[in-house]
Amino acid sequence: MDIFDILTLVGGLCLFLFGMDLMGQGLERRAGNSLRSLLSKLTTKKMIGLLTGLGVTAVIQSSSATTVMVVGFVNSGLMTLKQAINVIMGANIGTTVTSWILSLSGIESSNMFVKLLKPTSFTPVLALIGIIFYLFCKSRKRKDTGTILLGFATLMFGMDTMSDAVSGLADVPAFQQLFLMFTNPILGVLVGAILTAIIQSSSASVGILQALAATGQVSYGAAIPIIMGQNIGTCITAILSSFGTNKNAKRAAMVHLFFNIIGTVILLTVFWIVKITVEPILLSQSASLFGIAVVHSVFNLICTCILFPMSGVLETIAYKLVPESKKTEENAELDKRLLDTPPIALEISHNLTIEMGKTAVQALKDSIKAFGSYSKELAAAIKENEVKNDHYEDILGTYLVQLSGRQLNEQESIEVVKMLKVIGDFERISDHSVNILESVEELREKEIAFTEGAKKELNIIFDAVNEILDLSLSSFVNNDLHSAFLVEPLEQIIDELKEKLRTSHITRLQQGECTIAAGFIWSDLLTNLERTSDHCSNIAGCVFDTANNNMNLHESLQAVRNNSEEYHQKYQEYKKKYIV
Repeated sequence: MDIFDILTLVGGLCLFLFGMDLMGQGLERRAGNSLRSLLSKLTTKKMIGLLTGLGVTAVIQSSSATTVMVVGFVNSGLMTLKQAINVIMGANIGTTVTSWILSLSGIESSNMFVKLLKPTSFTPVLALIGIIFYLFCKSRKRKDTGTILLGFATLMFGMDTMSDAVSGLADVPAFQQLFLMFTNPILGVLVGAILTAIIQSSSASVGILQALAATGQVSYGAAIPIIMGQNIGTCITAILSSFGTNKNAKRAAMVHLFFNIIGTVILLTVFWIVKITVEPILLSQSASLFGIAVVHSVFNLICTCILFPMSGVLETIAYKLVPESKKTEENAELDKRLLDTPPIALEISHNLTIEMGKTAVQALKDSIKAFGSYSKELAAAIKENEVKNDHYEDILGTYLVQLSGRQLNEQESIEVVKMLKVIGDFERISDHSVNILESVEELREKEIAFTEGAKKELNIIFDAVNEILDLSLSSFVNNDLHSAFLVEPLEQIIDELKEKLRTSHITRLQQGECTIAAGFIWSDLLTNLERTSDHCSNIAGCVFDTANNNMNLHESLQAVRNNSEEYHQKYQEYKKKYIV
């Protein structure tokens, strides 16, 4: 083996790792909506969690990626630690799929149909289809499919390049002696763990082992401990991803580590006992690509069978190692680790935007309530909700802008734009709640009282604003086009109410029933209530925008108002209810 073989080996390794990463990214994007569906159906049932982890990992071809997502889910409160443990166990089985695909490289036969199963026979065709999809198709889904096919072709080409580069090592005595050293189980485990920790992928390190096994110099006695160590090394990704997360996310990463360590210790002990007492001939035989895939799968299946009933014990260990602190820990609402999975990041952002909307609506309703039953506790709650919404707008805005820089499909891009618009409206509604509260407090401090007629008029517009708040929130939370439609005629009624109430105030002022000081507060109140209805209209408009795949608020609202017959009918109903 000369310097050129070494360079070829390095180049093949680079292509192999790049192809695996490229294919994983494509699979993750292509299966994004399925991942969101799987997550939403996840329950506390252990077997469903296990199968979810297995399925997701088999699809995206990386247990590390699945575990990082799980850490992010736990950190964002979308998944409990108990659920995470089962998913992590399933991920360890799902990751063995890659080694089975790679084992196809070892097919040797003169039969044409069998040779067609060999990746070198069909990857050129996949690469051709992939490049056509990637370069000439405009659809994001087809481009992602092209990325998957190109990634797989690159992966298999890199695998073959590595195998060819190391084929000359079969005749090198030093190489044979090197793998004789790894028949020491402890050393084999350490080498497998270190290699996998460096490249952060057990699937990739198993692939490298399979390429080396093609030389015929890697025995099962050396391969089995290395595979055990690879399962420990893959935990480094989850451990690194848990830095800066909450305690439950750290516990999830620790569960992943201890699951693999405990499984390795148990099976390594069994392996050592069998090796010393029985000395099976199999351990001295050369490992095949297929044989390594079998060992990888069997090891992970046995580990899961042993520890699956003990998931509660793993949870207890995690709580012992990462104990609760006396200080209550705030949950990190948005996890940057999930930006690599846009559908999940969108789901989390949407959930937090709903929470923001509910907080804003509650704050505004509380400020209206303060007119009739003011208390310091109620005032403090309104101000606290306004501060909370300022925080939500800040973190959501930053997160959504970062998400918009990722590879999103058309619908995902529209969802991001919608939320960026809506969070501004929710934040302004909470601002108006504080403005209304300040008007209430000014009335109390200056001992100003509205007339009975003014109070009755105010209660009418209060009722209208309460209704439009409910409609706009419902339209966003449930993506309800009917509720969004009802917002528009009611918003027009509130505009007219504002003018009618201003006129009424001027009349009372002229008749000496009201003071100028009360008039200023009256004007501020009407302005804040009317602007609140404007923001409700914007929220409803964004719901229409999303439904029509057209982020032009003016056009969407104009289209609603042009629906003259139904719009006019609802307008008359609201007019009868609130004005006449």
